[in-house]
Order: sequence, then structure tokens, then C-alpha cells
Amino acid sequence: MTQSIAALRDIESRIELAAKGAGRDPASVTLVAVSKTYDEAAILPVIGAGQRVFGENRVQEAKTKWPPLKGRYPDLELHLIGPLQSNKTKEAVELFDAIHTIDRPKIAQAIAHEMATQGRQLQLYVQVNTGEEAQKAGIAPRETEAFLKYCRDDLRLAIAGLMCIPPVDEEAALHFGLLAKLAGENQLQGLSMGMSGDFETAIALGATHVRVGSAIFGVRG
Repeated sequence: MTQSIAALRDIESRIELAAKGAGRDPASVTLVAVSKTYDEAAILPVIGAGQRVFGENRVQEAKTKWPPLKGRYPDLELHLIGPLQSNKTKEAVELFDAIHTIDRPKIAQAIAHEMATQGRQLQLYVQVNTGEEAQKAGIAPRETEAFLKYCRDDLRLAIAGLMCIPPVDEEAALHFGLLAKLAGENQLQGLSMGMSGDFETAIALGATHVRVGSAIFGVRG
């Protein structure tokens, strides 16, 4: 068993324990294996071990490695978890099955246009800047309701849930709790939150998608 497969099994076990500890069905938590910067040689053993949901940060990088892999494994699901530039929207809608980072009207409009043009339906998440950090993407918590209304009513987008990346120097649980509260107030089930260092806390607070990379593939160079 390779190191990445052993690590994957460990993460799967920890997800199961965290879910059961929170009184949840482990099947209600989707592991998004974050494969950014890793090449096909690193990804293939994890696919072979049964992992089917992967996350990438950049459209350009994903475009170079995932079409052949998706051709060989049609049941793979690819999630965009990094910021999306409007000029990459067409390619993103072609390649990805989910986008976690809708963070402004221009991107929401572009996604709506491309999904209609291409006849594709993606899982869509709105990114909330729970820490209101100037350098980080995402809408402010207080703007969540109005932005969701715009996406749903004006653009006819089916929003699956909310996503956040807590500030590195603050207690993640506070931000996960805030995101869960916002989702509940807006009748959303999906919560994309939690990474390698805090996914168990996120699961305890309702995460439906946890984004784990280095804990599976190893520390990036």
C-alpha cells in the first residue's frame, strides 16, 4: 500500500469517526481530495483506491491533467475550490462538476450564461468571507441573503450551499458555526468547510464537503 493510499484510508476513518461522534451518517460527508500541484502519477493511486471526488484551485492546471483522467474514469467528479476569473468561466463550466467559489455578481452571471450555453448543470456554492479579510475572496456575511436572492431569483441559479476558508489565526469553529448559521437561515444544505487541519471540527458543525489535500498526498514542495 502506497503512502497516499494509507493516508486516504486514515482520513476516511477519521471522517467516519467525526460524523458518528456528531450523530451524523458518515455518508453525508463528501471527501474532496485536493490534488492541486500534484501530477497524474500522484493522483492515480488515490483513484485506484476508490476516491472519486477531487478538488483543484486553478482552471489552467486542471485543464492540463484532468480531461484524460476523466476520459478513463467517467465517474470522477471535479470541484473548483479556488478563485475563478471571468475569462476562465467557459473552460471551468466545461471541465468541472462543481464550483465552490462564487463570490461576486460578475462570476455568478458568467456561470449562469455558460451553463445555459453548454447545457450543463453544476453544483454551485457561494463563498463567504467569514473573517471579512481584505485579501480574501468571498461575500461578507451580512450580504449573504441578498446575494443568494440575486443568484436564485435573477439568474435562476440553483445554489447547493456555502463555502468558507477561516482566517489562519482565528478559531476555525467560530467561522464554521457562522457559515452553518447562514446556510440554515437561507435554507441551504451544503457546507463546504474544513481542510486537512480542521476537517473534524467542520464535520461536527455540519460540513457536507471537506477539502483535504496535504494530509492525503503529502506536503507540497
